Amino acid sequence: MRKLKDRERRLACSRRDLLASLSTGFGMTALSALMADPAYAGLATGARPHHAPSAKNVVFLFMAGGVSHMDTFDPKPKLAELDGMRARLDNYTAGPNRKWLGSPWSFRQHGECGAFVSELFPHVATCVDDLTIVRSMKSDFPLHPRSNIKMHTGRNVGGYPSLGSWVTYGLGTENKDLPGYVLLDGGAVPPGGVENFSNGFLPASHQATSIAAEGVPIENLAPADLDPVQRVKLEAVSEQDRLLAKAQGGDDAIESAVRNYELAYRMQSLLPDVLDLDRETAETKRNYGLEAKDKEARLYATQCLRARRLVEAGVRFVEITCAEVYGGNNGTWDQHTELKKGHEGNARITDQPVGALLKDLKARGMLDETLVVWATEFGRTPDTGNGDGRDHHETGFTIWMAGGGVRKGLVYGNTDELGVHAVENVMTVHDLHATILHLVGLDHERLTYRFGGRDVSLTDVHGHVVHDLIA
Repeated sequence: MRKLKDRERRLACSRRDLLASLSTGFGMTALSALMADPAYAGLATGARPHHAPSAKNVVFLFMAGGVSHMDTFDPKPKLAELDGMRARLDNYTAGPNRKWLGSPWSFRQHGECGAFVSELFPHVATCVDDLTIVRSMKSDFPLHPRSNIKMHTGRNVGGYPSLGSWVTYGLGTENKDLPGYVLLDGGAVPPGGVENFSNGFLPASHQATSIAAEGVPIENLAPADLDPVQRVKLEAVSEQDRLLAKAQGGDDAIESAVRNYELAYRMQSLLPDVLDLDRETAETKRNYGLEAKDKEARLYATQCLRARRLVEAGVRFVEITCAEVYGGNNGTWDQHTELKKGHEGNARITDQPVGALLKDLKARGMLDETLVVWATEFGRTPDTGNGDGRDHHETGFTIWMAGGGVRKGLVYGNTDELGVHAVENVMTVHDLHATILHLVGLDHERLTYRFGGRDVSLTDVHGHVVHDLIA
């Protein structure tokens, strides 16, 4: 009888041990599955951020064509004094028939920081206390294609990965059912073409996924077959691709194609919901300007609201471009003539949606973790050859940033009294890239990819983090 009771006690202990080990085992199995998932903690490449990030996501508002700095965020009263006089300056070469051109717009101080903003941007002006305005940017080329590619890739030639590709290579996406890098196409590709958004030599899964502003956002995304049939077809195609990749020793293009098939399959159900603006309130739509009379303003508003929804859904890097309505074939803001008409038209299209995006992100508690960058490839000349236009100008221009760990209400750097040269706290494109990477937790010197026999980075051997801009 005693032996029987001892046996029952041993069995009871064994059952408790078994249940305890099973519960731990189930937990460990779930944890290991999470850790193996490349979307867990946003790590698509297996690499972790180099340091604690200030920003989790980036929204890049690219204003192609060359926004005039002395007509937007960098007032130059001296130009008003010299307006119409022959342009002469010791360190600036101007043609014999060129004259100084004062700004046709007035400036006013806004917010507690007192930053000056042109009357072109009444909506963005209400957000200045959240902005870091950099007035001392400098580029290398007065040519649209080369400067656009430089602003995106850090190089002046094609074939290199864009900023968005580097960010997603380093951090991946927070949502495995959506791409990490999305381009919200405003209706025109900036000069320099798709090289601006290329993955270059990085794996093809890091290239931008383009979403159109008008019509079908992404062609051929809706399934043509029932899900079981589509799944069988996808597996068959993927198996053939894997066999081919194996035969060729592991081809990245083929492996990326397989991953992109899977991503497209998963996107079918989630992306339409993310892009469905009917889920937004009527007030939100009005704030962004979805009811604007101007079609281009409505389309840009649509893309800005989509940007917020994409970031909210876990997309790491979102870029928005503009349609070339007033700028011809060289970029939206490229006003060699009719400066007043062109800049006012472009500001009317972009100002309200951009201001609404900033306020919306802030109201939802997302701005602190979302870095918004408003940038152009270069500025415009303080002088004119025809009396009503400005030309390309790379030695001084303005960009701004908001959220994501940058200092609020800061005006950083300066150009000279005529806006010719950046003269105080000069900031290069490489510096801007290094600072953006730092804000998302990446060291621009350590984020590299082995290509052509060496470790290549976004900034190459240039650039430094501008810590004065960081909160």
